[in-house]
Amino acid sequence: MKKFLISILVISLWGSCSPIKDVAYFQDINQDQQISTAIQAKTIKIQPEDKLTIIVSGKDSELANKFNSLLYSTRAGNQTDSFTGSQQISKYTVDEKGYIDFPIIGNIFVNGMTRLQIAEKIKTLLIEQELISNPIVTVEFENLTFSVLGEVENPGRYNITKDHLTLLDAISMAGDLKITGKRTDIIVLRNEDNQQKSYKINLCSANELYSSPAFYLKQNDVVYIQPNDMRTRQSTINGNNVRSSSFWISLASLLTSVTMLFVK
Repeated sequence: MKKFLISILVISLWGSCSPIKDVAYFQDINQDQQISTAIQAKTIKIQPEDKLTIIVSGKDSELANKFNSLLYSTRAGNQTDSFTGSQQISKYTVDEKGYIDFPIIGNIFVNGMTRLQIAEKIKTLLIEQELISNPIVTVEFENLTFSVLGEVENPGRYNITKDHLTLLDAISMAGDLKITGKRTDIIVLRNEDNQQKSYKINLCSANELYSSPAFYLKQNDVVYIQPNDMRTRQSTINGNNVRSSSFWISLASLLTSVTMLFVK
């Protein structure tokens, strides 16, 4: 009888906990063994429907401002200038064919280009067409985002503010995984060539993580953290819910019974 009750106690405690091997990140890295994986940084590239902020500046500010469209806001029925001087901002939406309509120059193809490549291309066109000498062109992302869903502290949509964005960056921005998040089976959903693709990543293995094609994220990617077994049990009606009062009452009763057996 004693062995039977002790067995039940062990099973109950073990079932309510998540094994350490499923919690720690990068388990294949330790002091005695280093992981070396070649990583080629993947820069965010512009796609149709992306929005960009493009500012042209130079020694002749009046001439440069001809390429900067001002933003306007409507207040009390009146259209007022929201930005002046250096605060002028020009926003462009990439059309379905990959072009933006730039002042004076006209359509410029930017699909598949990086932020810096677009800036260099516009700068070259301005100089070649003798529109402005020694221009400075600044290109920034305007609406590029990614989403993190599931078992993280702060799920939601986040802005992409730099040229290289990794899965670890995304997880950090979302406040890291909860203890109930499944670290061995992270899912990244991505739209590529009009097809929905999915990638699975194991955060417990640095080698698998860094070699994944989804280690570097793209705009509109969705990162989904699945619930682990402990979280799944908590969500079931009759499962071992460690947060429920009935579980702790049952466990206390079991511990009392086992203690009384040993005292006897």
